[in-house]
Amino acid sequence: MSKIYVGVGGWVFEPWRGSFYPKDLPQKRELEYAGRKFTAIEINGTYYGSQKPESFARWHDETPEDFIFALKGPRFATNRRILAEAGGSIEKFLQSGIARLKRKLGPINWQFMATKKFEPEDFESFLDLLPKQHDGVTLRHAVDVRHPSFACEAFVLLCRKHNVAIVTAGDSEFPLIADVTADFVYARIMGTVEQEKLGYSKAALNKWAARAKDWSAGRAPKDFKLLAKPATAKPRDVFVFVISGAKEKNPAAAQALIAAL
Repeated sequence: MSKIYVGVGGWVFEPWRGSFYPKDLPQKRELEYAGRKFTAIEINGTYYGSQKPESFARWHDETPEDFIFALKGPRFATNRRILAEAGGSIEKFLQSGIARLKRKLGPINWQFMATKKFEPEDFESFLDLLPKQHDGVTLRHAVDVRHPSFACEAFVLLCRKHNVAIVTAGDSEFPLIADVTADFVYARIMGTVEQEKLGYSKAALNKWAARAKDWSAGRAPKDFKLLAKPATAKPRDVFVFVISGAKEKNPAAAQALIAAL
């Protein structure tokens, strides 16, 4: 059966202390607390540098059994002119201890700069470098692209060929590509605003909940334009992260989305 996971980016953010986290909560227990409020978290620190194997093991132990961590792939792999040369950076990341998350290891989000254009041959060379397993743990990959040149059928079909998800960038300045290209769906919604108590209006939250349910059931949300023929209709896990926007409101929005679901 498919599942819908909802969370935020990271768990360490000073403005959340006293608004999301209880004022008397020790900082070392913030992940434990967040793990009871969300069903997933996207870790951003892995984008900027290597983490210790002990950190992944600790994160595993501090969260509920059915919790999921999505990881940002390192920028050293994606922020380069020739993507085919990223193999060493990808391997270093895989060997950093990510398998210590065990079944809690969710999708790996490979994020590209907004200046990176779609070059089919080189991008496929990058996708060829992404392994399906590591240390006995199944790997799922997503690509977060931000240049308008990626909004084309050729890119959708290329990712579908490799079973790699395209991150749906919702409510943002980046191209919104809603085509399903893998056996899971990865959405990052970035439209929270300060004046909304929950970051989003209830109508907007209900709309995202309906989209997540459609994806989970194998349907394409009717309000999104697709660039290619719809993917095969089958149940899929869905990951929705409330990111950026009015960041101090993101925990409230994620919890409200979970309630709407």
